[in-house]
Amino acid sequence: MSLSPISLASGYVPFPAPAVATEAAVAAVQAGPLPVLPAAGLPALREALAGRFRQQGATVEAGQVIVTPGAKPALYALLLAVLQPGDEVLLLTPNWFGFAELVARAGGTLRSLPLSAADGYALHPEAIATALTPRTRLLLYSNPNNPTGRLYTRAELDGLVAVTRQHPGLLVLADEIYDLMVFSDERVPSLLEWPDPHGQHLVVNGFSKSLGLVGWGIGYLIAPPELARACAAWQHATGSAVPAPIQQAALAATLAAPAVAGEILERLAETRELMLQELNSIPGVRYVLPTGTYYVFADLTAYLSPNPAPADAAALVGRLREGGVEVVDGSGCDAPGFVRLSYAVPAADLREALGRLRATLTGSAARP
Repeated sequence: MSLSPISLASGYVPFPAPAVATEAAVAAVQAGPLPVLPAAGLPALREALAGRFRQQGATVEAGQVIVTPGAKPALYALLLAVLQPGDEVLLLTPNWFGFAELVARAGGTLRSLPLSAADGYALHPEAIATALTPRTRLLLYSNPNNPTGRLYTRAELDGLVAVTRQHPGLLVLADEIYDLMVFSDERVPSLLEWPDPHGQHLVVNGFSKSLGLVGWGIGYLIAPPELARACAAWQHATGSAVPAPIQQAALAATLAAPAVAGEILERLAETRELMLQELNSIPGVRYVLPTGTYYVFADLTAYLSPNPAPADAAALVGRLREGGVEVVDGSGCDAPGFVRLSYAVPAADLREALGRLRATLTGSAARP
């Protein structure tokens, strides 16, 4: 009989929203009739977000910031605005499984540029240059990366920008939604920090991953002014502004971002250490040490045949589920045989889930 599963597949932290945010939302509700905000967002929030990036050395104005009802709507608004039928989106993989459907719904064609666990998912500028074609309209990457937890350094992004700047018609979209979830002294360099003479650089971000506003439905995009205005016009035509209390909560979280993110990181430190220790003790399990996010992207290919079929990786995920552990199948991230494991889980549940993972895997011997 199958065990009741413990999920290590969630993309969210299980903590209450930060008090500073909930208090701001309640105050906005209690202040009287709610204002109908501009589609582009609360001016104070847009300015606070622009100011945050200016503090990091970027040249960003509030008019480039559009507040959206989540990070996925931010991505979709940008993709709709820039893609024409036949346009390609080059995605550095492994990457988040949701990009494929967004690109398809926006009329684009997704093409993968696989990075390798063997060299720590390093960015190689020459590989990017070779992968670009006349049909490539957009280069898409995430930093820190979901699912690998890899943080791309300033030096690596120097190389990427050096390539993309040679193609003025190419746009570069950085998903930076985990930018404050970093377990090192390094800071995530935003794409916005690089000079952008051709207006190529786009960024999406949100509040559910790094700032704990899970389920509040708010994100944002930052783009060159004309494109930002086009996204705001689309949002005005197809919906409405994010409600004022939610934007006030996001403003409060933005102004207190170091403290809010720091508390989340502190609460995750124990389960992060637990997961790394337990995975290190399971024969055949490998991973690239994650610097950011709250995931480990574990390589379980030692538990597959030397030349596995796609169905074999799915079957392994199915066996884990039967053993009582829900994971994200790496096949959806362009990495069959890998699984994404979240340690944003209560310690007792995580310990039990990792024990089940071990028992399921070691029931059959790993390949050396």
